[in-house]
Amino acid sequence: MANKSSFTPEEWSRLVASPVVASMAITAADPGGLWSLLQESMSSGWALLEAKQDAQATPLVKAVADDITDTETRNAVRESFQKQFTGSQFADVKRKAVEELHAVSGLLDAKAPDEAAAFKSWLWSVARKSAEAGKEGGFLGFGGVAVSDAEKATLAEIATALGSPAGSGAGLAET
Repeated sequence: MANKSSFTPEEWSRLVASPVVASMAITAADPGGLWSLLQESMSSGWALLEAKQDAQATPLVKAVADDITDTETRNAVRESFQKQFTGSQFADVKRKAVEELHAVSGLLDAKAPDEAAAFKSWLWSVARKSAEAGKEGGFLGFGGVAVSDAEKATLAEIATALGSPAGSGAGLAET
C-alpha cells in the first residue's frame, strides 16, 4: 500500500496538488462569470473534504486529503503552483494542468500501481464535479448549460491524460 513515504517530497506535493490541478484545468477551459469561477474553484476543496470523511476512499486518496492540512505540505503545493502557473493565460493553464495530470498518472503507475486506477478515477471525478459545479453562459446563474462543450472536451483530455480511468464519461451532467 502506497503512502507519503512511498514518494519524494516533490512527488508528494504534486500528488496532493493534483485535485486542485484537475479543477483548474476545467475552470481554465471555459472561464465563466465570477459565480461560476468561484463554484468550480471551490469544488476541489469540497472533494478533498469529502475524501477525508468517506469511509470508502482508498488509503492513498485519504492520505492526500489528510495531508493538505499540513502547513509544510500546503507551502510546497503553493510553491509548485507558483512555479508552474504564474503568468500563464487561461489556455496555458489548461494545457499545463492536463500535462501535469499526465505526469501524475505516470507517477502513480510507477510508485502506487495497486492504487493508481482508483486514485486516477477519483481525480477524474474531481474534474467532473468541477465542470458540473457552475453553469456556463446565462446571466447571474440563470440559463446557460451545466457543462459547456469546452469543459466536456477538457474532461476527455483529462481522461486521456489519466489513462482513461474507470468511470470517465459516466454520469456527466447533460446540457
